[in-house]
Amino acid sequence: MEEKWDLVIEPQRHLFDLRLKTLWKYRDLLVLFVKRDISLVYKQTILGPVWFFLQPVMTTVIYVFVFGNIASISTDGLPKPLFYLSGIVIWNYFSDCFIQTSDTFVKNSDIFGKVYFPRLITPLSVISSGIIKFFIQFVLFIALYLYYILLQGVAVQPQIEILLLPIFLIVMSLLGLGFGLIFSSLTTKYKDLKFLIQFGVQLLMYATPVIYPLSTIPEKYHLYFKLNPITHVIEGFKFAFLGRGFYESTWLLYSVGFTAIILLLGIVIFNRTEKDFMDTV
Repeated sequence: MEEKWDLVIEPQRHLFDLRLKTLWKYRDLLVLFVKRDISLVYKQTILGPVWFFLQPVMTTVIYVFVFGNIASISTDGLPKPLFYLSGIVIWNYFSDCFIQTSDTFVKNSDIFGKVYFPRLITPLSVISSGIIKFFIQFVLFIALYLYYILLQGVAVQPQIEILLLPIFLIVMSLLGLGFGLIFSSLTTKYKDLKFLIQFGVQLLMYATPVIYPLSTIPEKYHLYFKLNPITHVIEGFKFAFLGRGFYESTWLLYSVGFTAIILLLGIVIFNRTEKDFMDTV
């Protein structure tokens, strides 16, 4: 008589086996990890979740003083706080997704070595908790946005592309996830990489029109900046809400395609690394 088992544990058959059904089965664990990520970050701080607001506010003030007043970098005629905050809010989401997921294997090696669950649950919890933080900061941006429109009479023209906000967020989250999976897999063997990630993300921000508009870049360098897929999300976000910035649907499709490739590559490397990462961590 053939034996029937309640649970069968078997190795992955190929690198592209995403096992989405398994991820869905562990959705309760995903919710638990999201709650953990949110509560632990500011659990022992005095101000707690208030830091969600203070961080972008303090960053905006510094950017206004340094880049706006001292360096006198153009903001396309927009109020400096509104221009900088619009870039900071969407950029922070990408950088958080990238940095937090880039340490997945090392940070969770204890729990990975004790119990089985789909390893992708952990980085997915990071981008899920990150979207909550984004919307908290997005409320701050909308408040400042309405202040300048209703009380200051600033001529800001929101565009129909505002409906693309979910696309912007999906691209930023999946791009951060893809890069994070790649670097998380590499740092299990090459631990020096984790020291370069923070520095690399900072450099990437300066190569992206977060603190300056693309229009200030000399025309001969435009192509280099346009090849950066994050450029079209940042500029598209600013164009959608502020009516200023560079936006073309073809370049946004380029960002979507680039993100798909990086995400697929990240999952392939992640799936391959999770089989034997405990031997190198």
